[in-house]
Amino acid sequence: MNLKGRHLLKLLDHTPEEILYLVDLAAELKDKKKKGILHDELKGKNIALIFEKTSTRTRCSFEVAASDLGMGSTYLNPTDSQIGKKESIADTTRVLASMYDGIEYRGFEQEIVETIAKYSKVPVWNGLTNEFHPTQMLADVLTIREHFGHIKGIHLVYMGDARYNTGNSLMVVCAKLGMHFTAVSNKKYFPSQDLIDQCQAIAKETGAIIDFSEDPIEGTKGADVIYTDIWVSMGEPDSVWEERIKELSPYRVTSDIMKNAGDQCVFMHCLPSFHDLNTGIGKQIHEKYGLTEMEVTDEVFESSQSIVFDEAENRMHTIKAVMLATLKD
Repeated sequence: MNLKGRHLLKLLDHTPEEILYLVDLAAELKDKKKKGILHDELKGKNIALIFEKTSTRTRCSFEVAASDLGMGSTYLNPTDSQIGKKESIADTTRVLASMYDGIEYRGFEQEIVETIAKYSKVPVWNGLTNEFHPTQMLADVLTIREHFGHIKGIHLVYMGDARYNTGNSLMVVCAKLGMHFTAVSNKKYFPSQDLIDQCQAIAKETGAIIDFSEDPIEGTKGADVIYTDIWVSMGEPDSVWEERIKELSPYRVTSDIMKNAGDQCVFMHCLPSFHDLNTGIGKQIHEKYGLTEMEVTDEVFESSQSIVFDEAENRMHTIKAVMLATLKD
């Protein structure tokens, strides 16, 4: 499998074989790191990390992965970069691509990372856009395979707002890898019909199942994985909280939901999570709406069925695999 020079913008662009190759490579690199085996195969290279949206896990994953591979990295936060402000996306990209061996972008519209890729002569990796989150999906697939021993046929249920990056990308990766994807929510929070149609077409080739339910009991029965995310994405106004709480509270992941799925079911979350009052936003929501937990209860989040921190660690291993596969000579 040769991915040298390839971008990672969205998993719709990759075959099932390429996705599984990256997951296999990540597992190999994870094993080497656990055993203390040096793997600085990209020594001498450098990468640029453009973060228009900040993140703990994504930044740490790229920086540690780059260091392990022997690379240098430059972090550009929202105030450091003039991309699209004082300098066009095309001009910024051409400057960075002349200095760096790879470029990561985490920010807003998918169109931005696609434009960066258009003007870049080096690989570009999507750390998150409004529409897609491919590096998270690789980590999720690795985590699921580690737990169940296989991927094909796994029933993954996504509860909450499935219209944006995480819900969209989970539907795509499930379609690509022959999994069973169910979005459980108010129907206004389902992915776009265009993306559903694309995934249904892929599913016909892979044997995947793509379906939807507004009933949290019916939709989660027998699920292998129940996955959720915060109800308001970064960059959205605070004014949407009241509406989301009203419409998505029936789709909170609770112990009853996990019991309905069965003992085999695990809980996943891409983080951060508002499962208690130990965050500033959690406290604000409690003061305004009286909630002590939002998209998932603390009981589920801290339970033995929760594998969210295995999932978080695997961000680094899978991002490392992406960089090695696309940069190694």
